[in-house]
Amino acid sequence: MNTSQHDDKPDDDSSTADDPTPDRSFKPPHRTSSGQLWWQGALAGAAAGGVALMFGQFVEALSETIPGLVLGMGEWILDITPGWAAEESIENLGPTGKASLLPGITIVALLAAAALGNASLRISRKIGVMGFAAFGILGGFTTARNPSSPALQSWFWSLVAAGLGIATLLFLLNRLRGPEEREQLAGPLADPLDPPTSRRAFLGWSAGAGAVAVGGFALSRAITPKSAAETARESITFSDVTTTTTTTPPTTTTAPPAAEATVTTEAITDIDGISSYVTPNDSFYIIDTALSPPHLAPEDWSLEIKGMVDNPYTLTWDELIAMPMEVHDLTLSCVSNPVGGPLVGNAQWLGVPLTTLLERAQVQPGADQFVGKSIDDWTAGFPTDRLYDGRTALLAVGMNGEPLPISHGFPARLIVAGIYGYVSAVKWVTEIELTRWDDFDGYWIDKGWAKLGPMKTMSRIDVPRHGSSVPEGETVLAGVAWSPPRGIHAVEVSVDDGPWWQCDLAVPGNDETWAQWRTTWDATPGRHRIKVRAVDGTDEIQPRGPKSVAPDGAEGWHQVTVRVT
Repeated sequence: MNTSQHDDKPDDDSSTADDPTPDRSFKPPHRTSSGQLWWQGALAGAAAGGVALMFGQFVEALSETIPGLVLGMGEWILDITPGWAAEESIENLGPTGKASLLPGITIVALLAAAALGNASLRISRKIGVMGFAAFGILGGFTTARNPSSPALQSWFWSLVAAGLGIATLLFLLNRLRGPEEREQLAGPLADPLDPPTSRRAFLGWSAGAGAVAVGGFALSRAITPKSAAETARESITFSDVTTTTTTTPPTTTTAPPAAEATVTTEAITDIDGISSYVTPNDSFYIIDTALSPPHLAPEDWSLEIKGMVDNPYTLTWDELIAMPMEVHDLTLSCVSNPVGGPLVGNAQWLGVPLTTLLERAQVQPGADQFVGKSIDDWTAGFPTDRLYDGRTALLAVGMNGEPLPISHGFPARLIVAGIYGYVSAVKWVTEIELTRWDDFDGYWIDKGWAKLGPMKTMSRIDVPRHGSSVPEGETVLAGVAWSPPRGIHAVEVSVDDGPWWQCDLAVPGNDETWAQWRTTWDATPGRHRIKVRAVDGTDEIQPRGPKSVAPDGAEGWHQVTVRVT
């Protein structure tokens, strides 16, 4: 007798163990129609992109004029970046913002190449070919637009790099055999979803392509020869240069600002952490739009002076070096320097007064804007009358007793006291044009920054650092203040919004340089806020602020918070 009605179930019931129908709830990894995993196409694309970028890096390493694909793209991105975005980058990222651009472009390019590889595997090889060709065209455009780069060669090598990428991509994808090829090689018992032979071959070739890309990039960095500019700079000395002024003209701050404060012409050197009077070249801030500084040899350099002048002419390096020069201590600051920020420095500059150059050119009436242009087409302009009001304005060739470092404008740059660098401090300058104020706007003006850029009175606390702990009792407070060309008349500090008191000043230089300041504070246990402000040579107190750096420089009193233990 039957004990269960299931004993009579038909043999073709779907629940039997012999049922060949697969469990439809199982979802295998995504594969293409040929059975390949999606990541295989992405890996092939990324490896091909790495080979193309590596080749571009080799071209950059072996040429002093042609930028690599990544560098060319970075320069183009900087030029099309809106002013507000550039401001946010500088204010939030500082100098690291520009340094992170090239690695970021590299990562994005590799991700895009990986996407092309995936699409090539899943849909059609034509997608990868057209995508890499488009990258080559974009690379040719961005590298050829560099003023120093020969256009035809830039286009040629960019397209060659794209061709290498296409060849690498197709080669790697062809290592993945289709099911028919796998069956012919391994027989009817081969698992169609697990082709070990083709997978191992593909991974091996992909790893090889990646190694070529990484190794080639490292090799290109190692074999980069010393440029003609670097070689020439090392051989330059200024022993035969005639100088006509002293290095530190007398300052107008000749008397103590108050009975309880003192002024000295000796720099402060006995306080750890205070900014030195002269900023070393390797510590001087660098803010410019050049992702890679131009390397311009002196024999290839010339300065064209043109525009609204009666006697336009071109000055060579040999002619410049033969001219009488002046040495001046002068503080420079970037307009993007936040309150208490590091984008300011003081150095000793050697050069020819710009007024000397203009005397030969004979400036015409109505030429009320002086415009400088660099070898990479960066421009800046300021009112011509600033050159005749007594401030220092040089075509500089030396910095702190040596030729200009390449990153600071070698072989020549413009230096103007009391004007932010974005409207005056043209590095690698090759052109000066006299024009009307309304006829031309410099690089940053088109991005929304103010056309006039007078440097504002600022002060900074160097000691103690924000967030630090200090011992109870007599504590040293110290820092720097600057207001070129007005000079610094006094510096005052306040603790916890209490009364202001004046600090001792060290003014080794002149009204165009920063002054060091120091004082002592009887620190009591607890958390305290210290503020500083300066008084310029016209007895105007530093603006209280707060104000952001855009469009003409930050304003505010620097403050730090410390804990007294």
